[in-house]
Amino acid sequence: MNYTAKYQELKSIYSTDLDFSDDDISCKWVRFNSISVDTLSNERKDRIKQAAYSWTLPDEAIRENRSFTYPIFQRKTNSDHSDNPIILLHGLNERSWLKYLVWAFYLAEKTSRPVILFPIAFHMNRSPIPWGSPRAMAPLLESRRERMGTENLSTVANVALSERLSEDPLRFYTSGQQSASDIVQLATQLTNGLHPILPKSRTIDFFAYSIGAFLAQIIMIGNPSLLFSQSRFFLFCGGAFFDQMNGISKLIMDKPAFDRLRKFYINELGDEMLRSPMLHQSLYKTELGQAFQAMLKSDNYSLYRNDSLQRLKDQVYTLALEEDSVIPAYGVKASMGFLKNTHLASFPFAFTHENPFPVYSDPLESAKVNIAFEDVMSKAVSFLQ
Repeated sequence: MNYTAKYQELKSIYSTDLDFSDDDISCKWVRFNSISVDTLSNERKDRIKQAAYSWTLPDEAIRENRSFTYPIFQRKTNSDHSDNPIILLHGLNERSWLKYLVWAFYLAEKTSRPVILFPIAFHMNRSPIPWGSPRAMAPLLESRRERMGTENLSTVANVALSERLSEDPLRFYTSGQQSASDIVQLATQLTNGLHPILPKSRTIDFFAYSIGAFLAQIIMIGNPSLLFSQSRFFLFCGGAFFDQMNGISKLIMDKPAFDRLRKFYINELGDEMLRSPMLHQSLYKTELGQAFQAMLKSDNYSLYRNDSLQRLKDQVYTLALEEDSVIPAYGVKASMGFLKNTHLASFPFAFTHENPFPVYSDPLESAKVNIAFEDVMSKAVSFLQ
């Protein structure tokens, strides 16, 4: 596949909530109503009220996060594999599916399986439209720079997430908790034959990128309701422990937000649980809470984590990029390197973690990107088939 040409083609016809198709692959949007309940919301209200710079609605009042649509790519013709969907999980602080359209198209075409692009809580179209608007975010950015300084990599693209995590770093956990619960809800629909357009599923696999890979690791380790015992997980540009990630980026979050997040989860979480019995219950008495702790740093729940991953050794494929500065290869090797299907790759062109397959106007650079894309995605297809 010519990645660059296909990207431009899909970009020209893509619109949120509008179905589209070519000769063989269709994209349909499906409504989802999250039934996940944030049991910590009442405790967190006081925390946010104390922040003088609070600017947004309470999380539970953001309607877009509760009821939203997600796209499914699938073959238009009947396929023997339509009962084996792949869930594609995206990166942190993303507001558009554009860069993933070719990924999903390729996977659907080559595997003949449906590909569900499922949004993480408060991301993509699960967030208010102003969060992705440079004009709407400009006043908030100016206010944040006055409070935090101008040398901290704050931008209109990352200021919404940066502000939310600075207000309340626990949002990183609660939004991930809701995302995982929603995936369990989706998987239950699929396996019980209750999905509105897909048949009853036999197995559900994952293609997970960046923070989506972190979420997928938590799901595979926790395995809630044993829904994912037979699932395969392809992790791309992800797989490291939280304490070895670097989320400081013009497109992800600024330095004060990431420093606050890291300090909270590495140094303060234990004290926070002493103050909050409900948080303690969530983190210690649920499969997903224990799995989340296990992926914060290497010495957390190490036997539990490694035993779980070892059992899944033939069901996990991890591909890290050597030049990745956000989720570095050494961090991926530290958490997943003992598994046989942990691999490193290097691209011969300039890219970023946030955009591993850039669109170049230079034909020579485009050709290199096309080759790299084909190499990564063909590995995914081979593993997930």
